[in-house]
Amino acid sequence: MALLRLILNIIWIFVAGFWLALGYLFAGVICCVLIVTIPFGVASFRMAKYAIWPFGRDLVRRQGSGGGATFMNVIWLIVAGWWLTIGHIVTAAGLAVTIIGIPMAWASIKMIPVALAPFGNEIVDSGHAREPWQF
Repeated sequence: MALLRLILNIIWIFVAGFWLALGYLFAGVICCVLIVTIPFGVASFRMAKYAIWPFGRDLVRRQGSGGGATFMNVIWLIVAGWWLTIGHIVTAAGLAVTIIGIPMAWASIKMIPVALAPFGNEIVDSGHAREPWQF
């Protein structure tokens, strides 16, 4: 299974991961320009790592996150979340055209919840997932 994840991640980097990670890095740099939005930049950099190597990782809800995380997610959605979500949807649509692209399209769709709500969630290895997001 580890070999399959490695192969899928390598293919992912070439077909979509590099550009999606670049989008997250760009959003992170923009957010780090102002002192107030540095937490958004840090979250964006964390999501860029997920976007470059998604297979073998899951998104789980962080225990103890509450109203502050929800407030930050609303601001994130307005500032950058919807742009990144559109990028994931367009990428998934393009990848789903081919048979080999279907798992890649699913990986792009799997990243939409973290693109919309990075605060109050964490990205963990698949074997360590507590409560994965369900769509």
